[in-house]
Amino acid sequence: MAEKNESGLNATGNFIRQYITEDLKGELNKLRTRFPPEPNGYLHIGHAKAICINFGMAELYGGKCNLRFDDTNPAKESVEYVNAIIEDIKWLGFDWEDRLYYASDYFERFFEYALRLIKKGKAYVCDLTADEIKEYRGSLNAPGKNSPYRERSAEENLNLFTRMRDGEFSDGSRTLRAKIDMASPNINMRDPVIYRIARVTHHRAGDKWNIYPMYDYAHPLEDAIEGITHSLCSMEFEDHRPLYDWCVNETDAEFKPRQIEFAKLNLTNAIMGKRYMRALVEEGKADGWNDPRLVTISGLRRRGYTPEAVRDFCERVGVSKANSVVDSALLDHCAREDLKPKAKMIMAVINPLKVVITNYQEGVSEDLIVENNAENPDMGVRTTLFSRELYIERDDFMEDAPKSFYRLSPGKEVRLKGAYFIRCDDVIKDENGAVTELRCSYDPMTKSGSGFTGRKAKGVIQWVSAMNAVKIETRMYDCFAFDTPDGPAENPDSLIINENSYAEPAIIGAKPDDRFQFLRIGYFCMDGKLSQPLKMVFNRIVPLKSSYKPDESLKNRG
Repeated sequence: MAEKNESGLNATGNFIRQYITEDLKGELNKLRTRFPPEPNGYLHIGHAKAICINFGMAELYGGKCNLRFDDTNPAKESVEYVNAIIEDIKWLGFDWEDRLYYASDYFERFFEYALRLIKKGKAYVCDLTADEIKEYRGSLNAPGKNSPYRERSAEENLNLFTRMRDGEFSDGSRTLRAKIDMASPNINMRDPVIYRIARVTHHRAGDKWNIYPMYDYAHPLEDAIEGITHSLCSMEFEDHRPLYDWCVNETDAEFKPRQIEFAKLNLTNAIMGKRYMRALVEEGKADGWNDPRLVTISGLRRRGYTPEAVRDFCERVGVSKANSVVDSALLDHCAREDLKPKAKMIMAVINPLKVVITNYQEGVSEDLIVENNAENPDMGVRTTLFSRELYIERDDFMEDAPKSFYRLSPGKEVRLKGAYFIRCDDVIKDENGAVTELRCSYDPMTKSGSGFTGRKAKGVIQWVSAMNAVKIETRMYDCFAFDTPDGPAENPDSLIINENSYAEPAIIGAKPDDRFQFLRIGYFCMDGKLSQPLKMVFNRIVPLKSSYKPDESLKNRG
């Protein structure tokens, strides 16, 4: 197995570990982190990295990590997303024990903190519209200007804010803004909105609230309320850190967490934007959020990736402050490394071509012994049926083959895995010239395991007996799409369906999420969403051949 990246989560040199070690000074078990998803969609591979960092650091030091839903924007949130996120994190193998929280648990406290700010002269009710607030904010090169409502008295602000809560005003007509500095070089500090009016039913609080806190106000207070020591988040929040600290300090919160930022995960040839994923789902281009062409955690799970592979990938990617793009081939490499010693190897043909062995007696068959996993002898062996009529992979035959083609062609021979040498003697075609059948002869002296040393076959191919072949459907996946400056780009080859594939009977009894190595083709997983009692559907997780180049996959990391 290739060495893991030296900046991995468990590497002593990663900067988050250094900060935590310095801050906690030997009492590392006091570490408290949190994973705070907004329930407005399904989690993707980028969130998996954040999950592994937050839960992983807590595990490493014997601390605790909370799961907390930042449910402050009810217009876009739902119970479906909450349940999906819980399932994803459990699937990855992390446990928050009894520490499941919601921002909505603290709505009353957020309101009290806001009253505290108003009384201190640190917040005011503003009547500017959203467009006017944007106009007044200024730019990176020019300071903002004060709202005409900025100098309202504390009494007037308390009265208006209470009436906002009581539903007296229409949506968008008023906001509560922090009173900081409209000339600050950090635009986030130019009197940001901390409450807005929104008459929207909340999936937990119902219609109790007519106002909702903004994320930048609620999040630091949630961390403070829960006693989070280190708030680990992506680099996009670095410029928000002064506001994070301001909210904690000016509300006189009882606890003061430290925010630390790390680079987000960007993956080649994959959509990483939740809004793009949502559009694909809502437009019916994706088969739900768990479409195997998406890099949602549920999509990766349905495709067949294991939680061990995803966690290994996140460990190898590691943590840094520099933005980077990681080669998606690394994720596939981690899947292969995990599955190689534990997936049962069976023979299957995706695009079958019939073979008749003319010198093998009709109605006769024999059991041959093949290993269940060439990498792991402890997985034992099984028997597979050999008979006169077989199926091979269509790509394993070429009529006008070059010298470098070591599979089956007229007059040439090849070894059938675990069986015999066969030679192609005749090619049967239909009226359009398409090859429909091969007539071959076998050499009974070449049986695998017999000790035959007379000659070597240059090629070995898989096969399935037509006498007991099990019909299956196979699905070959690629990235659904990838981000471009204009949004998602279509990938017409993202899904190739073969409804008439065959596998040996060892596939019988497979259950959803069971994984196999289809000899010479790739690793496959039974699709629990599409499979039916009389129809087994298998998704290719990754092909056997790897494009992973260790020296290049992480070359853009800082």
